[in-house]
Amino acid sequence: MIYVHVPFCHRKCTYCAFYSRVARGERRVESYVDALLDEMELRKGEQAHPIRTVYFGGGTPSLLPVDELARVVEGLRRCFDLSQVEEVTLEANPEDLTPQYLADLASLRFFNRLSIGIQSLDDQALRLLNRRHTARQAVDAVENARRAGFGNISVDFIYGLPSDFQFSIFNFQLVTHVSAYALTVEPGTTLAVQVEQGRVSLPGEDEVVRQYHALHEAFEAAGFRQYEVSNYARPGFESRHNSRYWNRTPYLGLGPAAHSFDGRHRRWNVSSVEEYCKVLKDFRDLRDLRDLKDLFQQETLTEADAYNELLMTSLRTVRGLDLALVPEEYRERLHRQVQPYIDRGWLQLSTPHSPLSTLIPTPEGLLHADGMAAELFV
Repeated sequence: MIYVHVPFCHRKCTYCAFYSRVARGERRVESYVDALLDEMELRKGEQAHPIRTVYFGGGTPSLLPVDELARVVEGLRRCFDLSQVEEVTLEANPEDLTPQYLADLASLRFFNRLSIGIQSLDDQALRLLNRRHTARQAVDAVENARRAGFGNISVDFIYGLPSDFQFSIFNFQLVTHVSAYALTVEPGTTLAVQVEQGRVSLPGEDEVVRQYHALHEAFEAAGFRQYEVSNYARPGFESRHNSRYWNRTPYLGLGPAAHSFDGRHRRWNVSSVEEYCKVLKDFRDLRDLRDLKDLFQQETLTEADAYNELLMTSLRTVRGLDLALVPEEYRERLHRQVQPYIDRGWLQLSTPHSPLSTLIPTPEGLLHADGMAAELFV
């Protein structure tokens, strides 16, 4: 797995707490790509596992001109064995997906999946979120992508907004995957300030739950099946990349603020485009490994850390937690802890009374997956 972080946006969404920078000038983008290619050269020996998926996330990867994307693709092909790659995803905003951009993107013969950030089909809600596109542009983007030959298209929606859903103008038959995320008010975001000042009023928990169930029913009726808390897919179109995250597959993260995982260690690059570019330029000029000390930080996961991550990722999926994967010293404790959730109907055992069955969240339990997992942490 390879993740490429593209940290640029046209402007910041009010709810966004991820690291990104508003793109100003072609030179900044070119410098970022130069540095990204340098990082690839430095780390090309790290990925021991076969690379099955590549994911361009952000930020807004579709903000990159196709000629810059071509440079990144060329670097990936030069530095890594991509012969077993099955899925290559590009996150995109609707306003970027013009027919010409899509045609140029298809000409690279690299990306076979698009993830389009629609978020809402209500123009008022889009303005609240500080999105640049309209509902009509979102629909056009999906239709343009299909015409350009992209057959594997995912779309993102946000629920928990003041407005209700508007799906009448959208043809779900054009997409293969849907993600739906609850709006979260993250500290330090513009939305947090707006809510605190009373300028934005968001629905209460009961309304958010109602919206979740309404979305679930709409997606299921359209032929999608839920396979993770926030993700629905037509059979065979589950996100292979994200599914590997939930399986705790090792991955390589490239770019500012990108995270990597080798099975035992996590590392994360500096969250600054300027610092990222400077460190890699200094290394390129001086070839001194000491200059890389400011490029990333790293931690070694304890057994408890690994167990907690297993709980968090597994309980967010419909397949659940295979208890055979739970370290023996935690099994008895876990059985005691989960009984109240089983009694409440949030969890069920695939084989009752078996110590090595699978702990499966019910549809109601998926709503509370993160809270349950946190309560089970050691």
